[in-house]
Amino acid sequence: MDTPRTRPAPTTGDVTDVVRLDAVRAEALVDGLRREHATGFAGTVAFRTDQLERMIRLIEENESAFTEALRADMGKPDIETYAGEIAISLTELKVMRKNLAKWAAPEPVSVPLVSRPGKAWVQREAKGIVLVISPWNYPLQLSLLPVATAIAAGNAVVLKPSELAPATSHLLAETLPRYLDPRTVRVIEGAVEETTALLEQRWDHIFYTGNATVGRIVMRAAAEHLTPVTLELGGKSPAIVDRDARLKVAARRIVWGKFFNAGQTCVAPDHVIVQRDVHRELVAHMVEAVQAFYGEDPQASADYGRIVNDRHFRRLTGLIDAGGFERVAVGGQSDAATRFIAPTILDEVSLDAALMREEIFGPLLPVIVVDDLDAALQVVNAGPKPLALYAFTEDGATTERIVRETSSGGMCINHTILHLGVPGLPFGGVGESGMGAYHGKWGFDELSHRKSVLERPTNFDPPVAYPPFGALKRKLVRTIL
Repeated sequence: MDTPRTRPAPTTGDVTDVVRLDAVRAEALVDGLRREHATGFAGTVAFRTDQLERMIRLIEENESAFTEALRADMGKPDIETYAGEIAISLTELKVMRKNLAKWAAPEPVSVPLVSRPGKAWVQREAKGIVLVISPWNYPLQLSLLPVATAIAAGNAVVLKPSELAPATSHLLAETLPRYLDPRTVRVIEGAVEETTALLEQRWDHIFYTGNATVGRIVMRAAAEHLTPVTLELGGKSPAIVDRDARLKVAARRIVWGKFFNAGQTCVAPDHVIVQRDVHRELVAHMVEAVQAFYGEDPQASADYGRIVNDRHFRRLTGLIDAGGFERVAVGGQSDAATRFIAPTILDEVSLDAALMREEIFGPLLPVIVVDDLDAALQVVNAGPKPLALYAFTEDGATTERIVRETSSGGMCINHTILHLGVPGLPFGGVGESGMGAYHGKWGFDELSHRKSVLERPTNFDPPVAYPPFGALKRKLVRTIL
């Protein structure tokens, strides 16, 4: 095995060996799945539970293979693969398996006087055939969890993994059919041509994780068939550091969340907003944390990843070259041959810098200095609503104010990223950071149709409900209603 210093860049691969999926083949695929699904084979809790158990086995029995694939795709460190791909997927799958019967059970609803005697309930049923388009940054977790969620809700699924993580994509295409019922899941590899062909079809739900640009394309395609969508996008997720925060702890947690997966995480802190009187101290602690985590030479660290491809590498180095900051507090080094960009903290960044015009999605951390909390909130609220917002403070009133006066898909107070690992919390965006949510029961409901059902007995059918309506009937109707 290569040492961390000399390891080659992860391979981007290509899809030239993949059988191309055109619109005709895509239509035949979806129609075939729809006919199979209509037989009702996926409707029982027992079948769905069995498929979830098979997915758990798939991960456990192929952990080493997936670890190698992720290292090949993006130089992902083993511990990051385990924490960010394997462990979180197994946790969610086991929660689904444990609670599926309860989630799928009819949910009783009280009925008003006018509907008595009778009973009402919410019946959860599968939407039908779901398209899952997954991204490259967490290509295992963000493929398997939406697929598992769709299966748990009784759907059939077509998974389109990202071609930018080819080793993981190939491994998913190889392993999923070996573990799961082929009537339940199909994997289609490829790139833009295949994705376009799939999006032209009539789906019962589309689940897309990625950037907002493609999210708009997905939504336009879905509109042709009035197909509901879940869009898990991103945005510039800020970390607000208040003057009363425990700065050393805040620095470690921000650095950990930012540079995990080399910053290629949809909920990574995009930038830090800190008050002027604690700015220098916070930056010093963050520099110390970078050096403690990754050493004096992060390129030699076994715990630090690489940029996924040359295009993203050039984009990120271009953001550094564009300037708009006072100094590089730490980092700034890069190596195009291995697509390495050091963990980089850019201090006193201007709000109109290129760094602040787009989601960074890489290991560059801008620090914005403000006078007070009012100014910090103004910076946050001037931009689109982010997928995540982080607040570091020891003051309850400050916490309450940040929660109340900002809008984001989710929040984490005095830490970063960890909120997405809580199965009971909905994970999703708001506004430009996405729509819909999943994880745990939230995902089960997202990919289920909640059908309302009212049942009334026939042995009691009072004539007061029917015309003609005389004075007495009118009075009774007004009393009942």
